[in-house]
Amino acid sequence: MITKRIIPCLDIRDGRVVKGVNFSTLQDVSDPVSLARRYSDEGADELVFYDITASYEGRSLFTDVLRAVASEIFIPLTVGGGISSVDDFDRVLKCGADKVSVNSGAIRDPALISAAAKKYGSQCVVLSADVKRVDGGYRVFSHGGRVDTGMDAVEWIRRGVSLGAGEVVLNSIDTDGVKKGFDIEMLNALQVDVPVIASGGAGCEEDFIRLFREAPGADAGLAASIFHYGEVSIRELKEKLHAAGVPVRRIA
Repeated sequence: MITKRIIPCLDIRDGRVVKGVNFSTLQDVSDPVSLARRYSDEGADELVFYDITASYEGRSLFTDVLRAVASEIFIPLTVGGGISSVDDFDRVLKCGADKVSVNSGAIRDPALISAAAKKYGSQCVVLSADVKRVDGGYRVFSHGGRVDTGMDAVEWIRRGVSLGAGEVVLNSIDTDGVKKGFDIEMLNALQVDVPVIASGGAGCEEDFIRLFREAPGADAGLAASIFHYGEVSIRELKEKLHAAGVPVRRIA
């Protein structure tokens, strides 16, 4: 049986972990290296590292911080932020990433997905989509959730998968940081043949149980602040999920 994954997310700005609500009002949280080490030790299945202002500021991702994080963990690491070329993939992978997340760069040039998949394999290419409800539909936003692209989210994600993305992170801007549960409705509107990571809205252990019960297409739950602030322990969360019948990788 395929286990469900629990994935903490480090949103990085100016070399520090930050967290906000609905992609705004960012607050400083912690040092990324010590936080990454903690999550690796606690039994996280993977770790996501986003340089959240790289695309907006038009610069390259902070590779020095990335190298430091990668050197401290022993779980798969997905990295994103300012990825706009195959050369960016190469640079990030050489810094220790296992997978590379594309968002704004792929929106500007969808051929980036297919080029990266051809060179590194689909399993290395993660399509991250920041999605918000607009006029009764689901709209894709770029540049850290700042720019409405006008693109239908379901159509865009399906296109990205057809181009070679081997995994999808669905970030609900509507539920981000609100802590009232994952966006089950949005997740169930998306049907693709690759793993889907649910992001945005986790507030308690029960939210993860509900996610995996009510959104069967979700392969993983991603969260930030509830882990950062110790509101939910990854070890205890996995025990609760196991008790609820959700298959997870447990640690001794």
